Amino acid sequence: MLVKLISGDRPRSLILGLVLLAILVALAFAPFLLPGTRSVDTAARVCIFILLVASYDLMLGYGGIVSFAHTMFFGMGAYGVALASIHMGRGFDALLVGSFAGALAAAALALLIGFFSLRVRAIFFAMITLAVASAVAVLVSQLSGITGGEDGLSYKIPRALTSAAKYTDEKVLGVRINGKLLNYYLVFSGSLILFLLLLRLVNSPFGRVLQAIRENDFRAEAIGYRVIYFRVIATCLSAVVAALAGSLFAIWLRYVGPDTTLSFEIMIDILLMVVIGGMGTMYGAVIGATLFVVAQNYLQNLLGAVGEALVDVPVLPLLLNPDRWLLWLGVLFVLSVYFFPTGIVGRLRQRG
Repeated sequence: MLVKLISGDRPRSLILGLVLLAILVALAFAPFLLPGTRSVDTAARVCIFILLVASYDLMLGYGGIVSFAHTMFFGMGAYGVALASIHMGRGFDALLVGSFAGALAAAALALLIGFFSLRVRAIFFAMITLAVASAVAVLVSQLSGITGGEDGLSYKIPRALTSAAKYTDEKVLGVRINGKLLNYYLVFSGSLILFLLLLRLVNSPFGRVLQAIRENDFRAEAIGYRVIYFRVIATCLSAVVAALAGSLFAIWLRYVGPDTTLSFEIMIDILLMVVIGGMGTMYGAVIGATLFVVAQNYLQNLLGAVGEALVDVPVLPLLLNPDRWLLWLGVLFVLSVYFFPTGIVGRLRQRG
């Protein structure tokens, strides 16, 4: 009933509904269910990447717009928080100003790129966004006096969001209630609210028009919709949400750099998450981001444990060496595409 009230977009599969509920519960209670710095950090990254992938799916899955500049918008939000925190001090006002400035800059650049580039064919627009993103990454690396260059920027956030702030003397369910816990729930609640807004958006009349344009832009234009305007609006909204995801990432990590926010590897990861989860579903962002981030963080440990258990078996310990985790991650991706050509969500909905 709650899902229907928010968006009207039901999972339409019992298995999918249970998986989504399990992910929501796991993320909501991650600090208590999985205590430990690494586990909580993984959960926070899952929250942020669910939002980032969902914002990209608004463009690719619903609007049919192929862009390689999404990490650029992600980085704008992160650098906005970093620069504001450095120049304004470690206050909540700096976080708000930085987040707003990053989102505004991302929207302005997306508007500029959209109006000048979305009139061309899809492949040319993709190449234009790749060129712009590469230019911004080079510019950030070279303006070391402002951005810190390749070394990036470290900064302080409000003390209330750090582990130095203790709110109770006693532990609750084995977990100390401190600023780090508050920081996690800031990331979780911010990601959840923005994701629900995206879910509501794609199931609104605007989202239906976007899907019509994706299926046949000539027909949509013929019945009276200004295709270019809808595509530009979708690009700007996607950029703003990506920038806000970058702001949450900067608040959590307390460090930004070209490798952590602007690299093309992150763009490839986003594409993989969208494809694995299922394009044009939003719920696919939840499944894809969760599987990918968890695999990135724990696949090495799993391979090491399996390799030790099979140490007496010829060849297998060599293949299951933890240093080869990227190979197995690639194998998992190939298998997921082969067995789930419409993504995990698409396949589960077909079965449902």
